[in-house]
Amino acid sequence: MQQQLISLNPDLKQLQDKGYEIMISGGYVVIHHIPYVNGDCEVKYGTLISQLTMQSATLSGPPNTHAIYFMGEVPCHKDGTPMNEILNSSPNQPLLDELVGNHYFSSKPTSGAYKDHYEKFKRYIDLLSAPAKSLDRDATARTYKPVTADEETVFQYLDTNASRANITHLNDKFNGHKVGIIGLGGTGSYILDLVSKAAVSEIHIFDGDKFSTHNAFRSPGAASVDDLSMLSSKTEYFYNIYSKIHKAVIPHKVFVNEKTRNLLEGLNFVFLCVDNNLVRWQIIKILLELKISFIDVGLGVTETDGQLTGILRTTTGTEDKNDHLEKRISSEDSTDNDYVTNIQIAELNALNAVHAVIKWKKIVGFYQDRKLEHHSTYSINISQLLNGDTTA
Repeated sequence: MQQQLISLNPDLKQLQDKGYEIMISGGYVVIHHIPYVNGDCEVKYGTLISQLTMQSATLSGPPNTHAIYFMGEVPCHKDGTPMNEILNSSPNQPLLDELVGNHYFSSKPTSGAYKDHYEKFKRYIDLLSAPAKSLDRDATARTYKPVTADEETVFQYLDTNASRANITHLNDKFNGHKVGIIGLGGTGSYILDLVSKAAVSEIHIFDGDKFSTHNAFRSPGAASVDDLSMLSSKTEYFYNIYSKIHKAVIPHKVFVNEKTRNLLEGLNFVFLCVDNNLVRWQIIKILLELKISFIDVGLGVTETDGQLTGILRTTTGTEDKNDHLEKRISSEDSTDNDYVTNIQIAELNALNAVHAVIKWKKIVGFYQDRKLEHHSTYSINISQLLNGDTTA
């Protein structure tokens, strides 16, 4: 991916051809070995880091900002005075792996914006290198170092959204994480949509049903008439969509039960999205036996005076906390639930999925979790969100 991006983009390739130590890493353009002078009038070498702006999966666009990060000491003039004319701040911002934005530079061109990454990097390299060259004529950023191997990524293309927000380092929390989604109805399909944007190692999807017209009205995106005419399985339909962004979506065209429980082994987390309580509890018992943490979602809707009302439920179970499950999750199926027949309620499915994914990301450590709730409900008619079964 890295070398392909560099080769296909003239500005990035020009930086490489000129001998700069360029890398594409996690949505950033990085150039190492930039000579500069520190406060003790010594020649040092640092790293420039800029967000990579993409127009498509393989073509870069103009930089979205004239500012840039620098990893190193405070850069100075040859007399040791700081280069305050470009030094905006020193945030020591973690960016990715071992990359830290110790300083943030701002040098806007007369045109107001840099036309490409070559122009931007060349400007900052010249500003930083000039004092160093005056002290050491051999100081240079152009080392012509051999290109390193492409980085591995679970995505089909770079996650430049995370780099724009400077939260790429948080994606490391998902490394090695294998997630299962059982049931690809309304809520399950929205969960898949959200999880496919996370840097998890594998996403296993389970469902034995066909993708039908009613599914199209409570799933993300828009299925075509041709899609529906193919009578694909849900796992096949959603695999064809989400494998376009995530390399490791693994479909299982089965219902999860005792006969197929082996397919769950090795998973770190499971989203349970089924609408049959008897089946739900069969799977919960399997997950508890396998010591797999999970989130079970539920949605109950009834019609009252010509309007719909109901409750969305998100219940978490782990090896350490599961004594609340029998109290929170019914083991009987109720016929007093209009959701069984009136299922075209995409916004409720989406909201239920959002609550579940946010809770999962709290468990992983992506979001802060100060309540440590293991059960929450959202009441539609009063817009009330209640938390329970906390361990804080």
